[in-house]
Amino acid sequence: MKNRLVHGTKGEGETLVLIPGFASGKWSWQFQCDALARKFRVITYDPRGVAASPVGDSPSATIADHANDLAMLLDNLRIEHTHVLGISFGGFVAQEFALAFPQRVDRLVLASTSCGGSGHVAPSVEVLTAFASPTGLNTRDRIRQSIVMAFSPEFVESKPQVIDEFCDQREMNVVPEDVYQAQLTAAISFDAAARVGEITAPTLVLSGDKDTIVPVENSINLAAAIPNARLKIVEGASHMLFVEKPEVFNTIVTDFLLSR
Repeated sequence: MKNRLVHGTKGEGETLVLIPGFASGKWSWQFQCDALARKFRVITYDPRGVAASPVGDSPSATIADHANDLAMLLDNLRIEHTHVLGISFGGFVAQEFALAFPQRVDRLVLASTSCGGSGHVAPSVEVLTAFASPTGLNTRDRIRQSIVMAFSPEFVESKPQVIDEFCDQREMNVVPEDVYQAQLTAAISFDAAARVGEITAPTLVLSGDKDTIVPVENSINLAAAIPNARLKIVEGASHMLFVEKPEVFNTIVTDFLLSR
């Protein structure tokens, strides 16, 4: 990708790059940036074609393409190595980056994600249909439908203002339909099951036990496949555990990254 990804930087210290989830950008880390920037230099970015970042030569990017985009972003920032945290789709990219550029990853956090392949535990047909349907991708109703599914019903009922804020941000940070479909295709075809055993970075796998988008069994399987990976399951948290329980999430991540 010739054009640079739009990014943000906050804090000082060891570098930590945050890779956003499906159809999301740097805006989605609003509950992490301030907290994590107390200890780290936090890098957030919009993936190719999302919000302010250019689409490049083609929206049809594989997970490997997204990993290469991240490598180029780090090159542009003159960052040789970094901690990497990926959530959901961003977890796919984080795995691919750790496999392709092992020397550039200090510590790796994989949240609400899977290594794909035949062992992937899929969500319900209702969830799959909601995300795969091409109808009204950037309409308010469609955005809300997808976002609500990623949260627990209890959180949706108790924190409607947070749901509204995420819907607003997703609507403002446009994801063109061809970019959305390209991410969906990349996610469906992602399969690192036979390769994650080659990850050498110290790894934390993190999940909510009420995740209906990427069921928690995927995190259990992923942690078992990565040598010496740590597994942390947060009770009562959904796919969006980093939003539902940000203090818990941020503390777990910080403690892991600073542990030796």
